[in-house]
Amino acid sequence: GTPPNIIISAIREQSLGAPFRMFDFAPVGGLTAIAGLIFVATIGWRLIPQPDSAKAAADPMGEYSNFIAELVVPVDSPLIGQRVQDLYEVAEKSDVAILGLIRDGKRRYGTQRTTRLAAQDELVIEATPEALDEFRAALKLDVADEARTERLKAEGEGLSKIEVVVTEHSRINGKTAQAVGLNWRRRAVLLGISRGGKPFRSAVRKTPAKAGDILLLLVPTGSEAEVTEWLGCLPLASRGLSVTQEGKVWWAIGMFGTAVAAASLGLIYLPVALGLVVVGMVLTGILPIREIYDHVEWPVVVLLGSMIPLGQALETSGGTELIASGLLNLTQGLPAWAVLTIIMVVTMSLSDVLNNTATAIVAAPIGIEMAGKLGANPDPFLMAVAVAASCAFLTPIGHKNNTLILGPGGYRFGDYWRMGLPLEILVVAVSVPLILLFWPL
Repeated sequence: GTPPNIIISAIREQSLGAPFRMFDFAPVGGLTAIAGLIFVATIGWRLIPQPDSAKAAADPMGEYSNFIAELVVPVDSPLIGQRVQDLYEVAEKSDVAILGLIRDGKRRYGTQRTTRLAAQDELVIEATPEALDEFRAALKLDVADEARTERLKAEGEGLSKIEVVVTEHSRINGKTAQAVGLNWRRRAVLLGISRGGKPFRSAVRKTPAKAGDILLLLVPTGSEAEVTEWLGCLPLASRGLSVTQEGKVWWAIGMFGTAVAAASLGLIYLPVALGLVVVGMVLTGILPIREIYDHVEWPVVVLLGSMIPLGQALETSGGTELIASGLLNLTQGLPAWAVLTIIMVVTMSLSDVLNNTATAIVAAPIGIEMAGKLGANPDPFLMAVAVAASCAFLTPIGHKNNTLILGPGGYRFGDYWRMGLPLEILVVAVSVPLILLFWPL
């Protein structure tokens, strides 16, 4: 589930001779997660301060992030015969607005909500790049220039989306994508145009670009700068836009599922299985080899590279034993379950200010040492460290998910404890009895 689980499983193998099995974490983790979800859904959300809309961090490009684009109904699509309004529910879920319909190259009047779809009809939509891709993948629609897109795919290169701004001196200013030969000259496809919310009646590929327009382009991976320079446009900062390859979704799911199943049955070590999944994704073209390094979390790799030797140094130098003895002295006379609770609270507190993986590397050996001094089973202590290390809710730096929502949610550093503190107390209160039930001392 999380890196700390894998780390703790490996530490158990080094110390006790065998790792945790795939679903050993499930009983405690699953029931604790359910309790947390119930709390957040019923009480927790009320504790979150409502950000001031005037001060909340907003996307400075929000006004210009919606593009007018066209998606084509394929010849073999199950959507043929359905009314346009039948797609509204999926469109709403994807945050897409269906503006109209193009048939036989002509834009029909109005929204055409009651019109039944036919093969090669083009839906005119307004959406962000992310929503556009989600809607296209959900309904298995084609882009308007599907033939050109297929030629790009046939070349075996990855595809990327970029956003560029048209200037007065741009090659495409006052011209259409077809007129400048965008596809045959630079192997790029125009997906959409953003004109500050202003509508236009013509098809996207037949619409002359104007200075100030933002163009959403599909280009071969690695040629982003070349295409932008050739057009004479200004590049927007990358937002990590991706292209969903719906034809390979089941390949990816199948490989990942096979790896998890093989590891669950003990046929192969989980890290090896996941490594083979990466190799398989490269060989099948799901993950272009040039993007492998971009997807590696290098800060985590560096952190692990520095913390693993630290954890080993603590253990070999007697530091782990010293810390464990200190905690036991502080808890002298308390029952084992109380000591288990304290190691969980200490681990959770460390995880709030330190990366959860690094916390697991440091806390797991201490838990084993404390169990040994108490003459108790070390598994409950390792399980407590696993749960606590991944429950960092008090600060935005405790977990990268906390950091990701800081800006979009308009939160401040001190807002996290309002729901995080009672949630951490709940996790301890629920998980300790569960650990004692499923992993007796």
